[in-house]
Amino acid sequence: KGCRHFTSLEVTFIALFLMMTAVAVGLITIMAISNSKSSNNEPGKQFFKNLDSDPDTIAFSDLYAYLIVFNGVIGILENVIETKPTDSTTSHYLIGVGRADCTGPLGDLPLMGYANPDQTAGGLHTRLYSRAFIVAEPEGTKRVVFVSADIGMVSQRLRLEVLKKLKSKYGDQYRQDNVILSGTHTHSGPAGYFQYTIFMITSKGYIKPSINAIINGIVKSIDRAHQNVKAGRIFINKGEVENSSINRSPHSYRQNPQAERNRYKSNTDTDLMVLKLVGLDGNDLGAISWFAVHPVSMNNTNRLVNSDNMGYASYLFEQEKNVGWLPGEGPFVAAFASTNLGDVSPNTKGPHCVNTGESCDNVNSYCPIGGSKMCMAMGPGRDMFHSTQIIGEQIYKKSKELYMAASQEIKGPLHTAHQWVKMSNVTVQFNATHSGRTCKPALGYSFAAGTIDGVGSLNFTQGAVDGDPFWDTIRDMLLGPPSNETVECHHPKPILFSTGEMSKPLPWHPDIVDIQIATIGSLAVVAVPGEFTTMSGRRLREAVKSELELQGALGPMDVVIAGLCNVYTHYITTYEEYQVQRYEAASTIYGPHTLSAYIQHFRGLAKAIAENTVSSLPKGPEPPFFNDSQLSFPRFPDNPIDRKPASTSFGDVLQEVEPSYKKGDIVEMSFVSGNPRNSVEHQAEKSFLTVEKHNTISGKWEIRYNDASWETRFYWTKRLTVSNATIQWHIPHTAETGLYRIQHFGHYKTLQGIKPYGGTSLTFEVLN
Repeated sequence: KGCRHFTSLEVTFIALFLMMTAVAVGLITIMAISNSKSSNNEPGKQFFKNLDSDPDTIAFSDLYAYLIVFNGVIGILENVIETKPTDSTTSHYLIGVGRADCTGPLGDLPLMGYANPDQTAGGLHTRLYSRAFIVAEPEGTKRVVFVSADIGMVSQRLRLEVLKKLKSKYGDQYRQDNVILSGTHTHSGPAGYFQYTIFMITSKGYIKPSINAIINGIVKSIDRAHQNVKAGRIFINKGEVENSSINRSPHSYRQNPQAERNRYKSNTDTDLMVLKLVGLDGNDLGAISWFAVHPVSMNNTNRLVNSDNMGYASYLFEQEKNVGWLPGEGPFVAAFASTNLGDVSPNTKGPHCVNTGESCDNVNSYCPIGGSKMCMAMGPGRDMFHSTQIIGEQIYKKSKELYMAASQEIKGPLHTAHQWVKMSNVTVQFNATHSGRTCKPALGYSFAAGTIDGVGSLNFTQGAVDGDPFWDTIRDMLLGPPSNETVECHHPKPILFSTGEMSKPLPWHPDIVDIQIATIGSLAVVAVPGEFTTMSGRRLREAVKSELELQGALGPMDVVIAGLCNVYTHYITTYEEYQVQRYEAASTIYGPHTLSAYIQHFRGLAKAIAENTVSSLPKGPEPPFFNDSQLSFPRFPDNPIDRKPASTSFGDVLQEVEPSYKKGDIVEMSFVSGNPRNSVEHQAEKSFLTVEKHNTISGKWEIRYNDASWETRFYWTKRLTVSNATIQWHIPHTAETGLYRIQHFGHYKTLQGIKPYGGTSLTFEVLN
């Protein structure tokens, strides 16, 4: 701040002026030297006489003088070059950060992740946010946008809708190639934002309020980052997070070559990478942390929308930096983004039979009594909320430590590359004589078994390499049998759903997939369309790093995988892991050579960036964009008109607070409420509840907690069309003593439309 940076034109003029001055001084010097050797008083005459002579007869002293002048000019030019600012792309960046609410509906719709039909939303624990980061070269022409959203994954439909909105606002500034959208992979966010049949079935339809909330949140976060762009610097650091993850398919991992496994000390990636974003004025702007772990500390019995362990890490970091702000507010933005988490669980106690307590860490995750449905992994806490806190806090603490110590600066130009690939028909060239190919999408039997983080509801087991005549018959009757070609291509996967051969009412799985790389100086962000396992991610990172560094133009590179980006294609295992056919392999939908196909294509992008030939890359076949009318089956029903008990009004208190509580107690009360789905368009960036403290000096009520606070919980229940809202405040030990009240806000539906309501508790006191 306050430094004068010369333009390239100014530097050129300065250099020319200094060169002319140096030459003039040099000529005078040589003339003086020549004059001292001459017997007459005509120095100029002697000088030109020497120049006109045969070169071999020029006096040694004259030549020495020329060399002195030449070296002087070179020295001056070197000084000029050194004082010129380094390439504008390496001296600093323009950096913008933004955050926006993308929570969506809170009731009567499925949560996305576990595919459990009984797990429908019934309230809110923490709000979901989209966090956007813009990095631009100083002149602003080249830009990269990275978004990490608290959602299960980014769907193709969501990405296409977001890009359409960005184009209408910014033209070609934000495009397919320079916008990366990544989901944190929380399993406790609203579903319903997909355009492919299999996801619409598990989501019970295409839910416009759900996808609109996410679209609006992502675009608004990018808008805010765009508006907040300022000069800044980026630093990178890496370190190990301990006791926060396990490999949930170790039997699959052990199929990888021993020599390859020996290169790593763990069967999960325990390193966390953090980017520290700071302004040139020294103010902290934000942080992006990548760590490989599933956000499934909240299990499949949870019905409260929340951001899980990675969201809690963001919550802690932002609250630490944004002192005095409520959650979701304040200038500092901290994203904890997904990476190669495919086989990584936060449930560190490992798999045990819930009915007997014995370990079920076997290839089939099977219990002697009760089968696979009894084999579950538990987190380190006393319940799922506590486990979320423990894992999230450990990740946050390491990120903060690395952030504070970060000193390696990222410098250099920005590059982006993107292609669409028809993933069902990729020929993979292993060497000069051997090749393989990908397959039409299909899901195997073990897909239906679920994982130790969330088991399936039927009698399927992980590690199934043979089909079952009963289920094969049911499949053939309802959906039709898979073709021989698909069966052979996916071997040894026994096919449960041949989704690539099913197109009604719409295709069941994506066929066209995004692949994308963005480089910011010495960092490459590889945007992958699914869940790469630990070893798959390692192989991809190595391949991209090798290709980027091969040409030597970019120098040593750090490579990070950004997970669940742009389109969801389930899992990506290694070829060796695929042979075991546990859940992750059964969900590798393009067959055993899926990883090799991705590595081949990402190598192509990396090579194009390294050789500066991105403009020559073929665009690839564009994915479909179905009309809303085509997405109407299955139709997600509208919520009915709200009713209330006789002699009550919406917002009336049903269960009142106690007169006083101590720190550590739980305040609980309930209200007559409307369906929270009514509020999705009205409550964004607002709150369903507030916990307010009375200021004895001003006499005003001040909001201390809202529905984004970890300490509050908003439960919604209904019987037919009558709804109740139960609010809990888990009083932290850091709460101030004094008088408090709780307020609830919402909307109810009538024949005349949507109307707001509110309710307030009696005053109560918090004591030590």
